[in-house]
Amino acid sequence: MNTSATATAAAATAAAAAGTWRLGDLTVNRLGYGAMRLTGNGMMGNSDGAPIDRAHAVRLLHIAFDRGVNHVDTAAFYFSPLRSANELINRALADRPDGEVTVVTKVGPGRLPSGEWQTMARPEELRGQVEENLRQLGRDHLDVVNLRRNGPDVDDVSEHFGALAELRAAGLIRHLGLSNCRPEHVHQARAVAPVVCVQNSFGLDNRRSEELGVLDLCRELGIAFVPFFAVSGPAREGVPAGERDARVQAVAAAHGATPAQVRLAWTLHRGPHVLAIPGTTNPAHLAENLAAAALRLTPAELALLEPDSSIAS
Repeated sequence: MNTSATATAAAATAAAAAGTWRLGDLTVNRLGYGAMRLTGNGMMGNSDGAPIDRAHAVRLLHIAFDRGVNHVDTAAFYFSPLRSANELINRALADRPDGEVTVVTKVGPGRLPSGEWQTMARPEELRGQVEENLRQLGRDHLDVVNLRRNGPDVDDVSEHFGALAELRAAGLIRHLGLSNCRPEHVHQARAVAPVVCVQNSFGLDNRRSEELGVLDLCRELGIAFVPFFAVSGPAREGVPAGERDARVQAVAAAHGATPAQVRLAWTLHRGPHVLAIPGTTNPAHLAENLAAAALRLTPAELALLEPDSSIAS
C-alpha cells in the first residue's frame, strides 16, 4: 500500500467531504474559500491588518486547491495598497487546468476613476466593473458574478441585474447571483435572468437571512445559499460573540474539534444547498476549516446549539 499516495488522495478530497452543489452548470464542493483576508481584510480599500506576503498567499491558495477547494469567492474591491485578491488568484491559477476552480466575484461597490469610492454603481457602470474583474483575473469570461446590493437606496435590483444579464448574453459572464439581499430582490432578479446563488452574512450568531426567509427561499428554488462570516458573529472577522458559549464548547469537545469547526459544520448542516467560504491566511487554520467539511453533528447537538436551548451560555 502506498501510504504517500493515500495521504495525497485524502488531502485532495478534504473540501469534498461535505458534498457538492451546482452553480448553474458548475459543480463545486460545498466548502470553499473566501479571498478577502488575503489583502489584510481589505474591502473597498480598507485594511484591518497587514497583507500577507504575495508568495505565501499564492502557496496558501495552492494548498487549498490541492485539498479540493474548487470554489473561490473574490471581488475587484478586495484590495489593499499592496495586494489585490484577484491578482493573487490569477497567479495561483496560472498553472491549473481551465475550469478546475470556479471563481465567483462581485460587482456593485467600486472605485471611480478619480479614486473615490462609490457605494453602489449605476447600472451603466457595471460593465466597467465586470471588465476590471476580467482583466485582474486574466480571463475572457467570469464564472459567476454576484450583484452586491450595497446601501439602502437599491430597493429594486431589476435594472442593475438587467445590465448584468446583457453582459451574460454577450458571453462575458457565465452565471449570475446576488449578495446582501432580501427575498424580494431574489424575485426581482429572477424575473430578469436565472439566479444561481445568494451570498449573505449568516452564521450561528447571525440568523437574519433565516429570519427574513432567504435561506428557505433558496432551498425552495434550488439556489445555492453562500454565507459569508459564517465563523464569526456580528463582529465580522473578529472573535465571534458566542465563542465562549458553553454549548459550542461542549459540542467541540465531544468531537475533538474547535469552536470554529463546529460553527462551519453547523452552517453546512442548514441544508444541502448551503455552502461556506471561510477565509484565512494561516495554513493551519485552512486545514482546520477544510476538516470541518467532514464534521457531522447529531440532531441532539444541533438542537443544543439553537438559541432557545435550555442550557445557558
